[in-house]
Amino acid sequence: MNNPVGWFEIYVQDMTRAKAFYAAVFGATFTHIASPAIELFAFGMDAASYGASGALVHMPGFDASGNSVLVYFRSEDCNIEIQKAIAAGGHVQKPKTSIGPNGHIALIIDTEGNMIGLHSMH
Repeated sequence: MNNPVGWFEIYVQDMTRAKAFYAAVFGATFTHIASPAIELFAFGMDAASYGASGALVHMPGFDASGNSVLVYFRSEDCNIEIQKAIAAGGHVQKPKTSIGPNGHIALIIDTEGNMIGLHSMH
């Protein structure tokens, strides 16, 4: 199976705060997706580029930080996004760590309590 992830959702409690965090750390832009039952804001997407897009989601009855799926965001250098995450109100769960020839990873906690991964080759 090539590129098995086609979409992801990050559940949040406070949409304004969550959008501000992801904009500050990754420069993300968002598009509102109309839905009668849930609040969705999709990350910017370029269909011609590698990777999957997804959305920040607020759904009554589904709390943030309660799932076991970990999404890794691409990064030029994990330490750059770590510093941005701290400045935007997040914190570090695992500092930049070598994974040998496959680059480096780090884990951060966003403002909603969700853990997300960072991956860089440098």
